Amino acid sequence: MTLTEEVLKTLPGDILGKLRQGDRVLKSIREGSAPVPMVVKENPHPLEQVSWDVVISGGTLGILIGCALVMQGWRVAIIERGTLQGREQEWNISRQELEVFLQLNLLTKEELETAIVTEYNPARVGFQGSPDIWVKGVLNIGVYPVYLLETLKQKFLKAGGKLFESTSFVDAVVHPNGVNVNNQFKTRLLIDAMGHFSPIAQQARKGKKPDAICLVVGSCAEGFPENKTGDLFVSFTPVQKQCQYFWEAFPAKDGRTTYMFTYMDTNPQRQSLETLYEDYLRLMPEYQSVKLSQLKFKRALFGFFPSYRQSPLRTPWDRILPIGDSSGSQSPLSFGGFGAMVRHLPRLASGIEEALQTEQLSAKGLKLLQPYQPSLTVTWLFQKAMSVGANQKINPEQINQLLSVVFQRMEKLGESVLKPFLQDIVQFSALTKSLLTIGIFHPKLVLQIFPQVGLGALLHWIIHYINLGVYSVLFKLSLMLKPLLNSLPGVPKYYLGRWFDAWKYGSGSDYHLDSK
Repeated sequence: MTLTEEVLKTLPGDILGKLRQGDRVLKSIREGSAPVPMVVKENPHPLEQVSWDVVISGGTLGILIGCALVMQGWRVAIIERGTLQGREQEWNISRQELEVFLQLNLLTKEELETAIVTEYNPARVGFQGSPDIWVKGVLNIGVYPVYLLETLKQKFLKAGGKLFESTSFVDAVVHPNGVNVNNQFKTRLLIDAMGHFSPIAQQARKGKKPDAICLVVGSCAEGFPENKTGDLFVSFTPVQKQCQYFWEAFPAKDGRTTYMFTYMDTNPQRQSLETLYEDYLRLMPEYQSVKLSQLKFKRALFGFFPSYRQSPLRTPWDRILPIGDSSGSQSPLSFGGFGAMVRHLPRLASGIEEALQTEQLSAKGLKLLQPYQPSLTVTWLFQKAMSVGANQKINPEQINQLLSVVFQRMEKLGESVLKPFLQDIVQFSALTKSLLTIGIFHPKLVLQIFPQVGLGALLHWIIHYINLGVYSVLFKLSLMLKPLLNSLPGVPKYYLGRWFDAWKYGSGSDYHLDSK
């Protein structure tokens, strides 16, 4: 019996079976044999009646935007295939990011504090053979999803929203004046919040294989030595099995959560979630200085997160808007859909409201709510530099050496450079400073990266890097033009406002260093 079988069989439910089911889905994606859903159709005839302004499919993160919209006075329905409830495992985020819930009046201060069940400082960034870096205030807050989602759910219902649980999304027919969802819900706008494996997103992508996949395994367990710090980004082993393993660890309300993750392409030869879990358990004693026999496992965590270069996704249909993981609006470095959703919540709430007010619900109008973001696309090269091709040969220590140099240099440049990057925010000035110092002091290491990532990827990245600088300038311009925006009528205001948002988020200018 493997370590994975021994551990997972101690947990309630068929966890091992779920892990293997995940591997079957992963295999079908790698082989390109996963069927393409055909769930969206179009009908040229108008609907006789439209009962909703917005229907949201997928309640786990859909409740966030649903609650914001219903409080603005819109008729909103959420359909959820199961029961809308949060998982037991905390979502880690930074306190500054949680201010969004107060700004949008979704939670009171007391409710927000109740949702926070763990808080720690500092957090570690470390790589084999180099000194550790310690930071404060980054992903150091653990939010309890069960309480958070139940609180938002009750506020949503009290404000007049309608929730349809145990209601799976089946299909959608797009009409000139609305969308008929499941032949039951007739709405002006359908929001797809069903996540990475949304059938709408799969149809829109026409079965295209992901450009990369992040595999994640982990657990929450009791029995670790007392440790009130966390790990944000740690690696202590060289490349093995054509993978560089990275680790995260956070204090949890009922133990300690540890994750191991790795980036890879979709080559069918790549290892499975089950073999990765075996390596996770094999390396755990060295990582946390603990014997497996000392641990009492509470939960097992595993999954894989596809990412596409063509992101955020823009659907070809009118009146359908993907958000969150359905749109691919999170960084390819991150598998934290909650953090990405929270970051974009103010932009989406205001943008969707204006789209509804001005009837800008065509594919052309809605694509501005999921704009091109150079701050997102430049991270593709970083992900590429942290992965190894299935048949590629590199120095097993190369990735650790690169990351060690990069983070040591960013630390010397200060928190304004280091902290945004750790929160998936890339800004032109910080990136330029980092590149210059690394190029000057470590030219040999930079040259080693070129054959690893490839000339094509590098040239592609340069375009997005230049655009990141352009968007930074355009954002500053938008601040001067803000009075003009407020004087415009509805439709021009909608379009210019979305461009302003694109420049702001696309340059990483929505981020401000927490001075606390």
